[in-house]
Amino acid sequence: MSPTTTGQRIILSDVNLSYGSHQVLRGLTLHVDAGEIYALLGGNGAGKSTTMSTLLGFARPDSGIVQIAGYNPTAEPDRAREQIAYVPENVALYDHLTARENTVYLLALAGRHPAPDAIDGAFEATGLQAAAWDKRLGGFSKGMRQKVAIAIALLREVPALLLDEPSSGLDPRATADFNRLVHDVARKGAAVLMVTHDLLSAADIADRIGFLEAGRIVDEASAQGDDRFDVRELHRKFAREVAAA
Repeated sequence: MSPTTTGQRIILSDVNLSYGSHQVLRGLTLHVDAGEIYALLGGNGAGKSTTMSTLLGFARPDSGIVQIAGYNPTAEPDRAREQIAYVPENVALYDHLTARENTVYLLALAGRHPAPDAIDGAFEATGLQAAAWDKRLGGFSKGMRQKVAIAIALLREVPALLLDEPSSGLDPRATADFNRLVHDVARKGAAVLMVTHDLLSAADIADRIGFLEAGRIVDEASAQGDDRFDVRELHRKFAREVAAA
């Protein structure tokens, strides 16, 4: 399958997925355009992790359409993953390597070999202090690890960025820095999908917010005007969905 020519970089259309007799995704439909940030909110058991696993090609849907920049993660896993930068809740980096060594190694695995000044520029963009660039990650905070992961994502220059609970464990300043970086990635044309249970973080960063309940989108809100979202109304919607789950 050739890449899509539309602006939709992440597509799930009427996706159903079951584990044995338990149906987790029930006609899940959403899309994320190039340059857009979409936040998928849901309580425990709503299907957030399964949605992410489906996009990464680790879970095979029973039916429906799944595409990453035009590639099917199940049928074309290698091609699809080439289009993705993935930042999990707990970033998997090598503690015995420095920030720079982690970056060089992981990018080499993806077939990319950026010049040293490009790596320096990515670290600067993330706000990672220069003194940390050549230090081992064993002593890094979660926020510092996230910055290294985002630097790697920036250098990948892929059309889709997937974020799994990105603000979990981050202090307010680190969260604000992280949100700025994600906006930078989106401005460069990437489609960004974040799954989260953090309503305030989603309202700060997202262009659209989808509410996931029992494996389907039951409501959606789009940012409008200077205030972007009515946070109280979002909270009421989210509380209803979590209570119903």
